[in-house]
Amino acid sequence: MAKYDLSITTLGELLTDPVVVEIMEKHAPGLTSNPMLEMAAVMPAEQAVMMAGGMIGPEAVSAITDEVNALE
Repeated sequence: MAKYDLSITTLGELLTDPVVVEIMEKHAPGLTSNPMLEMAAVMPAEQAVMMAGGMIGPEAVSAITDEVNALE
């Protein structure tokens, strides 16, 4: 079973997990220090990551989503 349900877990909750931060930074360097994340912190992670697709590209979104979903 996955550690997080990205449809309900907020981006802010994910950002408290150093493993998730490491995954995000691996695929999109600088993403977790972007000031826009503060606005998206209350959104479900799935929604926030889809919105970030324009900034980081669909490949990075897919890789981040796949790795976070694989966490147990």
